[in-house]
Amino acid sequence: MSLFFSGRRERRSAFAEPPIPPPGHGGGGTFARVNLTQAESSLQKVAVWSAVDLIASLGSTLPVDVYEGTGAARRELPKPKVLEDPSGEGYGLADWTYQYLMSLLLRGNANGRIADRDRIGNPTQIVLYHPDEVRGWRDAKTGLPQWRAGAEEVPAEEMWHQRAYVVPGRLMGLSPIAHHATTIGQGIAAARFGQQWFEDGAHPSGILTNDQKLDKEQARTAKERFMAALRGSREPLVLGGSWKFQAIQVAPEESQFLETQRYTAAECARIYGPGIAEVLGYDTGGSMTYANVEQRSLDLLTYTLDRWLVRTERMFTALLPPGQYVKINRSALSRTDLLTRFRAHALALQNRWTTPNEVRDLEDQPPVKWGDEPNTAPAPKVQID
Repeated sequence: MSLFFSGRRERRSAFAEPPIPPPGHGGGGTFARVNLTQAESSLQKVAVWSAVDLIASLGSTLPVDVYEGTGAARRELPKPKVLEDPSGEGYGLADWTYQYLMSLLLRGNANGRIADRDRIGNPTQIVLYHPDEVRGWRDAKTGLPQWRAGAEEVPAEEMWHQRAYVVPGRLMGLSPIAHHATTIGQGIAAARFGQQWFEDGAHPSGILTNDQKLDKEQARTAKERFMAALRGSREPLVLGGSWKFQAIQVAPEESQFLETQRYTAAECARIYGPGIAEVLGYDTGGSMTYANVEQRSLDLLTYTLDRWLVRTERMFTALLPPGQYVKINRSALSRTDLLTRFRAHALALQNRWTTPNEVRDLEDQPPVKWGDEPNTAPAPKVQID
């Protein structure tokens, strides 16, 4: 028999996944005593909180509409029960969508238990799990998903799962927090060190010296008398003999690692999309022109938010009967001044893109009897030079 070949080859199942590391093992454990094994631990870093909250807040508060048909046949439908209160707990759609997006953004997975279905089998009530409670893998023989929530095994037909940051061969999506634990942990550790520096006295406030040789008792007595003279008094301190006092001063930017915190803040914000660091106001070393400031909302929608809105639309659409679909109104994200908004309305009316009542509805005005028909006046001629 050959030293290198054994004659029999081990056959591996096509469904076998790499083993799931336990919490705290490898990427996502601790860094400088910063524990990131819990999803919420990363939110101690303000940049992570700001980025995640911005995406989740906008994604959960934009208006959600249900339609069927396309083009001229498209019509709006009333929202079904699952889009009014998905969890059935009375907190509403916005609260549930915020939790859903937070789970995806922090752990790359959103899981819930299907508590009720309609007559055709579509879920009408989904109670979300905490993302750190759920473990999922594929059975090595059948390839079917297996689920565990805490200590409980959950049947596959009752588990609702959405994922982000997907890679081949994995049932579960990747966790951004686990894969960027070093950067996030470094920022949190720097902030904690700055706090500890002042709270715990990480350095002496000064040095009291004397040219003469002192034993321990004399040194302790001198220190006590010196401290007694300082406490509760704003009077000048007079030192006799050859005593000298030298204060130890530390620059604020050094004591709190401000440069490190600025760098890690921008890096943490970039985890969730290009340009989000600039939107949140973090220093990235570049210059921002007036045009950039004017386009921040559009950049946020285009490069960061829209992919999460599309994902949410498809998720909600999958809960509806065939032929119905969900659209999230992105126009609500564009907040413009009064004159710009009215000019846009006038342009839409002139070119028959909308009706007066649709414009009035956007401006929270009641409809008028004549407002359901488009503008019948001829559109103005545009001269192109």
